[in-house]
Amino acid sequence: MIEKRPTAAEFARYLRTETVGGMILLAATAIALIWVNSPISGTYTALRDFHLGPESLHLSLSVGDWAKDGLLAIFFFVAGLELKRELVVGELNDLKAAILPVVAAIGGMIVPAAVALAVGWGEPGVERAWAIPVATDIAFALGVLAITASGLPSSLRVFLLSLAVVDDLGAIVLIAVLFTATLNPVAALVAVALLALYAFLQHKRVTSPWLYVPVAVGTWVAVHEAGIHATIAGVALALLTRVRKDHYEHEAPAVRLEHRLQPWSAGLAVPLFALFAAGVPVNGEALGSLFTDRLALGVMLGLVVGKVIGIVGASALAVLFKAAVWPSGAGPRDIVAVAMLGGVGFTVSLLIADLALDGADAEQAKAAVLLASLTASLLAAVLLVRRSRVHQRADDDD
Repeated sequence: MIEKRPTAAEFARYLRTETVGGMILLAATAIALIWVNSPISGTYTALRDFHLGPESLHLSLSVGDWAKDGLLAIFFFVAGLELKRELVVGELNDLKAAILPVVAAIGGMIVPAAVALAVGWGEPGVERAWAIPVATDIAFALGVLAITASGLPSSLRVFLLSLAVVDDLGAIVLIAVLFTATLNPVAALVAVALLALYAFLQHKRVTSPWLYVPVAVGTWVAVHEAGIHATIAGVALALLTRVRKDHYEHEAPAVRLEHRLQPWSAGLAVPLFALFAAGVPVNGEALGSLFTDRLALGVMLGLVVGKVIGIVGASALAVLFKAAVWPSGAGPRDIVAVAMLGGVGFTVSLLIADLALDGADAEQAKAAVLLASLTASLLAAVLLVRRSRVHQRADDDD
């Protein structure tokens, strides 16, 4: 009997699973850490800092910057598509259902930022670094949940997904506000014109990629040239994409694009960003300094402690004042376990650390993000396994 080889479609479907996406991201991070702390660390630095691209368009960027500004735009485009879908036809479309994850996300942004600001107060760079622990990594958090929480109600996955999407929206706004130093008005107008063209093409039901790809690339270049972080182009394009299908369509453009691009995002864009962002020197001295450097300590406490307090506290207040209800089949203890996953900052936190700080300070902050994300994921895994067993025993008793 001839063994059937997996097709490209099957491989793409494999990449779409949250567990696989999280594993690839973890592998890329491990490779970066091993590589940069090995005797051939010079090759890592040389590759990350190697410049390529047309100088005439101000696009002679390092490989690391291409991963951060270019490839990560794909991730933000996919995240934006998911956000638009949730807002229009998903969980966030119904106000009552959306209240809990939205309130939880807001609490999960404010408290970590306040913790980081309070701990790092007076340190150089804290005026921008407080934003580092605000974000939650969707792929990694959902990957940990998929591995450890098979017995938990599916409503908790929806809660975490909605929370992470709103969380990332907040992080995107912060990136746009905090890290736009100077604005090129001509390039900004070109970006707006191209976005208007994209919206017009969507309205006219144009489907040709020969039109959309140049418009999307042109928008990215214009946003980059305008001085705004280029990943914002991905979000803007996603929010202009149709999420309701017409009667003759098998699926809406947003669903179709997310289906096609999510494997590229999970299997290439995010791992390559992690490969070039997570390469920080790690030794006894460096690890020890994380607990004496107030900026790094603020980032770690913001992610591991601030996230849980913010998410659980905001959720409890929303339920107490009857503005929301706990997810179906779940209770406060389940929310605590899921809230711990909010401390897995990773992708967006590493991006903000890169944008907010320079040199040794950036490396210190990124090391803090990696250690805090690892700690949060391990603690969350323990809590989720325990809660999963509790729910399974309850189901068995019924």
